[in-house]
Amino acid sequence: MTNTIGDIEQADLILIVGSNTTENHPVLSAFVKRAVTFRGAKLIVLDPRRIKITDFAHRHIRPNLGTDVAWINGMMHVIIKEGLYDKSFVENRTEGFEELKLIVEKYTPEFVEGITGIPSHQLEEAARMYADANAASILYCMGITQHTTGTDNVKSLANLSMLCGNLGIPGGGVNPLRGQNNVQGACDMGGLPNVVTGYQPVADLAVAKKMEKAWGVTGLPTMPGLQVTQMIPKALDGELKALYIVGENPLVSDPDLNHAEKAFQNLDFMVVQDIFMTETTRQADVVLPASCFAEKQGTFTNTERRVQRVRKAIDAPGDAREDWRIICDLSSRMGYEMSYENAGEIMAEIAEVTPSYGGIDYDRIENEGIHWPCPAAEHPGTPILHTEQFTRGRGLFHAIEWIPPAETPDKEYPLYLTTGRLLYHYHTGTMTRKSDGLNNRAPESFVEISLPDAKKHDLQDGAMVNIKSRRGSIDVRVKISDRAVDGTVFIPFHFAERAANRLTHAALDPVSGIPEFKVCAVKLERVGG
Repeated sequence: MTNTIGDIEQADLILIVGSNTTENHPVLSAFVKRAVTFRGAKLIVLDPRRIKITDFAHRHIRPNLGTDVAWINGMMHVIIKEGLYDKSFVENRTEGFEELKLIVEKYTPEFVEGITGIPSHQLEEAARMYADANAASILYCMGITQHTTGTDNVKSLANLSMLCGNLGIPGGGVNPLRGQNNVQGACDMGGLPNVVTGYQPVADLAVAKKMEKAWGVTGLPTMPGLQVTQMIPKALDGELKALYIVGENPLVSDPDLNHAEKAFQNLDFMVVQDIFMTETTRQADVVLPASCFAEKQGTFTNTERRVQRVRKAIDAPGDAREDWRIICDLSSRMGYEMSYENAGEIMAEIAEVTPSYGGIDYDRIENEGIHWPCPAAEHPGTPILHTEQFTRGRGLFHAIEWIPPAETPDKEYPLYLTTGRLLYHYHTGTMTRKSDGLNNRAPESFVEISLPDAKKHDLQDGAMVNIKSRRGSIDVRVKISDRAVDGTVFIPFHFAERAANRLTHAALDPVSGIPEFKVCAVKLERVGG
């Protein structure tokens, strides 16, 4: 996030897109509700489904799936045409405006309506509301990123925010809501194939030399590694022979699951390190039992870039150990000695080699976390990014054309499918589906469908239906709901026995490598006639 969670309450307007905020981020959603209820902030929600947060929205706009670039360009068209943009910010802090202006010129409200299904007057009204706000915060999640154009979607939201001068100010910003508790920290620590800690490029020779000196080695690779979505096809082809998986359950969460299963079966060797047995650990050659967050010391970095202490509350069961101890022991046995007394020593090394964490140590975050970048011990941290300038100096507008999703409905597969989470379960259900109370509230998978679509397919609420895509099929129970929009069905992806990802498309964003989980084409058939 460019801003903090608490800062949401300072916004005059909040734009939520691609985020079922109340179910996926229920604590953070309380800040949105308070801003609207007690401070009078305006709320615009763009989502095909009538999700719960729309109960608080001043405008709920329902775009067709996979059309985000088009409606964002449309909003910018209106804002530029009517002279509502922040001319001073654009002139003094950005570049590429003329190219952006040229691209969005054709995205008139009427043109955008033909792509997105958004009535032109709704688009115009939303554009004016956003532009008129003194401080407008954009919140987005995986409904924006999990597309073949996910990178374009994020850049377009940044365009919109810069256009109206909403970056670097309290109550503004472009704020991604992270999907898991330390996913921000994992990325910060180099859990990506093209960077080491702090997003320092592996291809930068100066970075390589610095890390070689810190670690006492030579010849660190300077070529980026593989993205996870590149690994699976290479496993199927036999080029990739082994996988070491930590804290992930890809045999439920990967797209086009039938294809992914074949790839995993073709591996020579697979190690899985996790806190519970999962669908993936059951296929592993070796399972390494790890301790959970409450059983270890360390830090998490949350969605607002706040580095926080994690403290051991209970002992881990059986042979489970901290992830870092397991990794250090493996490294030592493979020839590179990794020896630390405790997690604090690792944190000290992180500060030494990571510029954005340079001023963070356990003493400073004993009682309260610090937002990176925090480059030195005397630095207070950075709650709001880009207050004076962007990392590259001037912010760059990206002129982006809308591209359709990789797969759209046709006569054979006439419906859109989108997937997501429920309030009562988390990701692949590794933890939450072990809770009787949560299972009672959400016991099984279902397909959410609108009443007109249910009538069209002669389906009754509670009946079983077969859902089929070009990649696979599952049987699930029908849930007729006013949340659904005509032409689109929704399935939660938590349930391994009826895995939604047997249906989803494995087409990837060419930049990020993220699959298009949020859009594919399906057809429905009643089970038993």
